[in-house]
Amino acid sequence: QVQLVESGGGLVQAGGSLRLSCAASGRTLSTYAMGWFRQAPGKEREFVAGISRGGGSIGYGDSVKGRFTISRDNAKNTAYLQMNGLKPEDTAVYYCAAQSSFSTFTYYRVIGEYDNWGQGTQVTVSS
Repeated sequence: QVQLVESGGGLVQAGGSLRLSCAASGRTLSTYAMGWFRQAPGKEREFVAGISRGGGSIGYGDSVKGRFTISRDNAKNTAYLQMNGLKPEDTAVYYCAAQSSFSTFTYYRVIGEYDNWGQGTQVTVSS
């Protein structure tokens, strides 16, 4: 089992940027596909971004395409989510997730495909 801890959340004005980190322990992250999800109050958790084990395959939710960038540093056992051009509707708790994967080119977009989750970090974007 891998343990995940998110950091980097906070309060930012619209148009600003934040970089979230997801630090893993217990297992090497290089064997896991990674994902970022978010959940706003009263809404369902939604897919934000995913990245394959080796970083060769990446995908984004429609609402963040062109503004957010997912990346990973397997040597540091850490995944990242760079968020630029933040909007008030990006306000949510952001969660990272990891799923063991045999494929180096697969990432997952569905919540149920992930077995490992962090505790979440709050991102608040003011208008």
